[in-house]
Order: sequence, then C-alpha cells, then structure tokens
Amino acid sequence: MPRLLSHGRIWAAIDALAARHGMTASALARAAGLDPTTFNKSKRVTAEGRPRWPNTESLSRILEVTGTDPEEFLAGDGQPRGNRVPLIGFAQAGGGGYFDDAGFPTGGGWEETAFPEIKDEHAYALEVTGDSMEPLYREGDIIVVSPAAEVRRGDRVVVKTVAGEVMAKVLMRRTRERVELHSFNPAHDPRVLKPQEILWMARIIWASQ
Repeated sequence: MPRLLSHGRIWAAIDALAARHGMTASALARAAGLDPTTFNKSKRVTAEGRPRWPNTESLSRILEVTGTDPEEFLAGDGQPRGNRVPLIGFAQAGGGGYFDDAGFPTGGGWEETAFPEIKDEHAYALEVTGDSMEPLYREGDIIVVSPAAEVRRGDRVVVKTVAGEVMAKVLMRRTRERVELHSFNPAHDPRVLKPQEILWMARIIWASQ
C-alpha cells in the first residue's frame, strides 16, 4: 500500500534531494532561482505551529534544475545518502555547551545533515549567517569543519576565542607570540590574536555552496 504524502515526507525528500547534489536546502533553492529561504526550517511550520507545505511551483523548479523525476524525488524521503554530521547555526557556535575544550562537538542542540565524500568521523557542520564571509561563503551555505585535521598557513579555519567569539578566517601567520587571521570579506579587517586568546582552531575541509 503506497505511503501517504505527509508533510514530514515531502520536506525530508527536499532535504535528501539537496544532499544528493552536494547542496544545502538554501543552495538548492538558489540553484532553482528561488528565494534562498524558501526551504528554511523556519518556513516549514507557521508561527501558530501549523504545518506549511512547499508550493508546486517551487517543487517543479527544484526537480527541473536537478533533473529529477517525481518518483525518484519521493523515493529519497528517508535518510539522505552520504555521511551525516552534526549541524548547528554559526551564530549558535559561540554559545556554551556545543564544544569541548578541544573544539569537538558535544552536548545537545545539534541537528544532523548529510554530505557526500566526508569521511572524517569528527567532522561537523556550521550554517553561515550574515555577510561577513562573503564573497566566499554566503548566508545559508554550510561549511564542514574538522577539529582533528592539521592546520597550516593558508588554511581556511574556524576559530573560537576564550571570550566565546567564533569566526571563520584564513590563517596567514602563527608564531609563539601572535596568530594573524585574514577575513574572506575585504570589508573586514584582519585579526591578530595572542595564542592564549584562542580556545581552539579547526580547519574547514568542505563547503556546500
């Protein structure tokens, strides 16, 4: 007996379709010429708590841009293929309880997302908010971070300071006295920190854009 086309099933199929093509739901919406927030989790339920469904035009456009037929789309409503990694919003990362002192994800509050070709069991994902990382990363993009990977000069990194600030930068120079970090966005000045001001630093190993 065919399964009913439930609210949860249709949204899971959208997430799975995006993951199969190496994208976030926001990136999939952009690729289809839609507003990047079309498939955001906040759009899936109304303020009153009622389920909100995607419209047929938006579904048609994502199927067209990915070359997916409807049957294949609905068959992908289970766990998305690829590796599953913990996910939180970049703005949340500065809060307490999400990382241990070494920068590994811990505690509750994490969601999960799927990415192809990520083999690092320690990897986790951060969803970009704001424009501070443009033009390299835009709001809605997801970066995958490896706290276990070796960090070298020129690497793109996520840094958390002892004060609780979390930032994504390029490591330009690191000595015993100072760590120089350059911004992706030329409108933002470089940051120079003392090593003792940094709680942890982890390398960005993949990004969905």
